[in-house]
Amino acid sequence: MKRLWALLTACALFLGLTAFTALTATTASAATGCRVSYTVTNQWQDGFQAGVKVTNLGSPVSNWTLKYTWPTTSQKVTQGWNATWSQSGTAVSAAAVNWNSTLATGASADLGLTGTFSGSNPAPTAFTLNGVTCTGTVGGEDPPPTDPPPATGTPVGVNGQLHVCGTNLCNQYNRPIQLRGMSTHGLQWFSSCYNTASLDALAKDWKADLLRTAMYVQEGGYETDPAGYTAKVNSLVDAADARGMYALIDFHTLTPGDPTYNLARAKTFFASVAARNAAKKNVIYEITNEPNGVSWATIKSYAEQVIPVIRAADPDAVVVVGTRGWSSLGVSDGSNESEIVANPVNATNIMYTFHFYAASHTDTYRAAVSRAATKLPLFVTEFGTVTYTGGGAVDQASSKAWLDLLDSLKISYANWTYSDANEGSAAFKPGTCGGTDYSSSAVLTESGALMKSRISTPDSFPTS
Repeated sequence: MKRLWALLTACALFLGLTAFTALTATTASAATGCRVSYTVTNQWQDGFQAGVKVTNLGSPVSNWTLKYTWPTTSQKVTQGWNATWSQSGTAVSAAAVNWNSTLATGASADLGLTGTFSGSNPAPTAFTLNGVTCTGTVGGEDPPPTDPPPATGTPVGVNGQLHVCGTNLCNQYNRPIQLRGMSTHGLQWFSSCYNTASLDALAKDWKADLLRTAMYVQEGGYETDPAGYTAKVNSLVDAADARGMYALIDFHTLTPGDPTYNLARAKTFFASVAARNAAKKNVIYEITNEPNGVSWATIKSYAEQVIPVIRAADPDAVVVVGTRGWSSLGVSDGSNESEIVANPVNATNIMYTFHFYAASHTDTYRAAVSRAATKLPLFVTEFGTVTYTGGGAVDQASSKAWLDLLDSLKISYANWTYSDANEGSAAFKPGTCGGTDYSSSAVLTESGALMKSRISTPDSFPTS
């Protein structure tokens, strides 16, 4: 929760996706060679994200390279995944990596990229696989590409172990997904809100994918009882796992804002929870909540000391790194995402945190997220529908603009807070946590009603 955010007065153009209302797709295929499906999944001013699926229709191939040509000279690949991407002029190459270097007959590889353009953004042409042109298909033309139907089951049951691919959070099928959920308030104050009834409601009625556990380090939290608070966190990890939800373990540092103040505590805590939960598929680690008053270099140094501690016990889990200016990508400090892009954390399978409070952080912040999402994997581990203080009135318009943007970019989020705190950001009216109802309109605040309506809409987790 925010205690103090510096608000910028500059106004930036919102480069979001509101003007982009349709996906663009093209399919090419070869009777004796290959089939390629190219789909623009997101587009914004001067930038886009696309998926490329290549299917081998001929004899098995190894160490393959997919090539194509952009129709315009302005189209550029800025980042790609699941292949080694390169570009010369308008010619683009995507070479296989070790784990997908062989394609049997009928086998496919899913690739992806982000890029830039000016003016128009037409689909590429002249696809070839190892020099064979992709122009037809066995047995006639393929139907137009469609999204697979949503899978059924719990979020963890469907998606399994998560990982970062390109700028996305991806599931076990290597497909980008979005997790939507709620954050606890401080465990030292609101532990009564996290009981069997409330967690059942979160999973079954709210249909949340994610429970973020906010373990404050100071303010009467972890530093007062390390063993006790570690046990509380592990208990909530187990509770989320039992209900098929992902568990985001939040090392909730706020004051002091320098994460290195808690470096030794962080190493001790994450060594313990990573060793204990390494076998689980539902755990994500958030190593510092809201760094403030420090440089990106300091945050980066902290991350590069804590991440190896986690990796030693749990090498596969996603780790989320806080950013400068109360996790605003530096915007609240007068900076922006460029300092992270120029000097990223030296680690793999990581994401970067962004926090916002809708009544305080509007177009300038949304513009930063729109830009950053083309280059950095982002996770909104905390946001509120009210002001940065956690109180005040719900800003419905700004909240919906934010949620629409996050949905369009497939950026996962956790709302502050799943609690009955006496503040505008709380999901429940005061006194709710003494009862058994955590879903009806009688107990929900305006913020709670808005968030439940957004989170409980069906997920669309692709499995192919």
